[in-house]
Amino acid sequence: MTQMFDEKGDVVPVTLIEAGPCYITQIKNSEKDGYSAIQVGFEKIEKKNKIKKSMNGKEFKELKEQRIDGKEQYNIKDEIKVSVFKIGDKIAVSGISKGKGFAGVIKRWNFNRKPTSHGAKHETRAMGSVGCRFPQRVVKGRKMPGRLGSERTTVKNLKVAAVDEKNNILAVKGAVPGKKGTLLEIRG
Repeated sequence: MTQMFDEKGDVVPVTLIEAGPCYITQIKNSEKDGYSAIQVGFEKIEKKNKIKKSMNGKEFKELKEQRIDGKEQYNIKDEIKVSVFKIGDKIAVSGISKGKGFAGVIKRWNFNRKPTSHGAKHETRAMGSVGCRFPQRVVKGRKMPGRLGSERTTVKNLKVAAVDEKNNILAVKGAVPGKKGTLLEIRG
């Protein structure tokens, strides 16, 4: 993340994303595959000895399939550049959020602490009662301690603040999920 100034002179927090170029590696149609989709590849593998025979024609580190409605015309090896976005467009960005490890109920589910008086010596951050008389077990879906983060998250209604076509960089107003280097899916 960084910051930039808008036309009024106000400071705007932005996230810089390397968005492409991406290449279409496969086209699926509803007659042959049962649905219409394109497969998009990002970040070509440069070393020829790293490419397996099964990856022939798809020499990319990251491959992602995106459904389409069959009306658009795409060709294999077409290039998708950052120039498809314009300043002011609203986009949705999806990615894997930061992993925070094992967390208690206060951090994970925003539970409140117990009062610190009346004999609550080591129980202030505990979650309290877990079950009830009937059905005499812990009900599925109960909010309990566990792993926090490392799940797919989508941030919607982010505005495009700037587009650098020369370096394939997209500046998005606000924060996006994940840490530095996380693979993101940008939908316009």
